[in-house]
This record gives sequence, C-alpha cells and structure tokens, in this order.
Amino acid sequence: MQSVKYWLSEHPSIVNFRWSHTQSFGSTWSFLFSSIAVYVVAATTLHGFLSLVLSKRRRVPLGPIPAVHSLCVSLISAVIFVGILLSAAAEIRDTRWFWRRTKTVTTPFQWLLCFPLGTRPSGRVFFWSYVFYLSRFLHLFRTFFTILRHRKLTFFHLFNQSILLCMSFLWLEFSQSFQVLAILLATLLYSVVYGYRFWTAIGLPSACFPFVVNCQIVLLGCNLLCHFGVLVLHFLKGGCNGMGAWGFNSVLNGVILLLFLNFYVKRHLRKRHGNDHLTGHGGSSSVRSCGSSEIKSE
Repeated sequence: MQSVKYWLSEHPSIVNFRWSHTQSFGSTWSFLFSSIAVYVVAATTLHGFLSLVLSKRRRVPLGPIPAVHSLCVSLISAVIFVGILLSAAAEIRDTRWFWRRTKTVTTPFQWLLCFPLGTRPSGRVFFWSYVFYLSRFLHLFRTFFTILRHRKLTFFHLFNQSILLCMSFLWLEFSQSFQVLAILLATLLYSVVYGYRFWTAIGLPSACFPFVVNCQIVLLGCNLLCHFGVLVLHFLKGGCNGMGAWGFNSVLNGVILLLFLNFYVKRHLRKRHGNDHLTGHGGSSSVRSCGSSEIKSE
C-alpha cells in the first residue's frame, strides 16, 4: 500500500506538477480547438465516405479492437480514480493549515467542491486532472468504432465528446472548483461502464436493462447536485476559484443534460412502440432483447 501511495500521490513528478503552456503537452487553446476540429471533420468525413461506398447494412469488422479499447479505458480510469483519491487525501492533509486563513473552506468536503481563491493548477490533484484530460482523447476513438460497426453518427455524440474534452481543459486552465469530485465520479463510472463493454464485447452475457444509459443518468444527477453545492458555497463562503469557467461548464452540462434526456426519451418511446407492435402480433421479445438491448443502445 505504501508503494501504491508513493507512485500515485507522492512521486516527485506528481507532487511538483505544474500546468504550463510551454511544458505540458496539449495545454494551449490552439491545440484544443484544432483537436476538436480534426475530430469532428474526421468523423463526419468517415461517415460520409462509408455512406457512399458501402450499403447501409454493411458493417466494417474490427475484430478485438473495440474490446481492447474498452479494457484500456476501464483500467486507465481505475488508475486515475485511485490516483486522484489518494492525491486529494494527501492535499487535504498538507493544506488543512491554510484553510484557517480563508473563509471559503472549513471541511474536506467543502474543499472538494470549492477551491480557495487564488488556487494555482499545480500539485497532485492537478496532475491527475491533466491525465484525465489526456485520457479524454482516448475516448474519441469510440466514435469511429461506432461509425464503422453501426454506421451511426449523431450530433449529440459529436457535441458530447467535444464538450467533455473542452471542459476537462477548462478545469486545468482556470483551476476550477469541483473538478476533483467530477473526476472521481467520472472515472468511477468509466471504469465500470467500459469494463462492462469489455465484458459484453468478449461474448459474455449483458444486462437485461440499459446499463450504460442508467449509469450516465446517475452521473448527470450527481453532477447536478454538486454544481448546486458549489453555487451555495460560492455565495455563503466568500467565493470559489474558477467560477467563470464553472459558469460556462454549468451551461454546457445543462445543454448535455437536455440533449441526453431528449435522446433517452425518444429511445424509450421508440422501444415502447416496438414492443407494443410485437405484442400486437402475439410475439414476446423480452428474452431476445435482454442480451442485445445494450449493444444496440451504444
């Protein structure tokens, strides 16, 4: 356990980390915007090209690549979760004395929600925030897997992936409050969801309910509650760091939530209509849909 703590929270590279436009890879605004532009153009171009050269039902076989990708994302997310959890505990231990000089923070939970004014993007938790930001690029590959395997590309998917990448950049750029809890919640979800996707990709049975969608709803609900907590602390405790970025982040989260709920409601209504249609013909789809509902929802 001491070895794990050292490599994940006490290593000099972690303790002495500093977010810098000159030293940190991918830390400039130009890199962020160009990456998002390349991602959107590449995805739409691939989708358009496949629509021209292949029939709509034709699928491109990818072999074990999606399963390996899911396993990698799950393991990396688990490492980030443990790393930022240990780092947050170490930062609370080392900076508790400073809280007495501020009116903002009095408890560890308040620090997780609200960084004191003047917080700089350096140290343990920001190292793991940087690793989380870089890991977001690995998530982008799933878009291309979906295009190749299912020939689907939606505005919601492109927007969601682009905004999540942008928000993780803003966390570092403006030392935004709430990012520690956000990363803990997100990496816990990703480790479970992508582990489940790896489980189903290698042929093991899937859940009889939309597991991935339900996990995403739980994450969005937790984020909404935490954003409300940040707002309360900001007005009651004298201010939290990075509130400008937090406001922009909150707007983007609200847009994602509305788009997701719209997608979820349409999907639920479409599924209900299909079940009613099958029931009207005297068939039962509960057994058949149990193993395939999750794969189709991806």
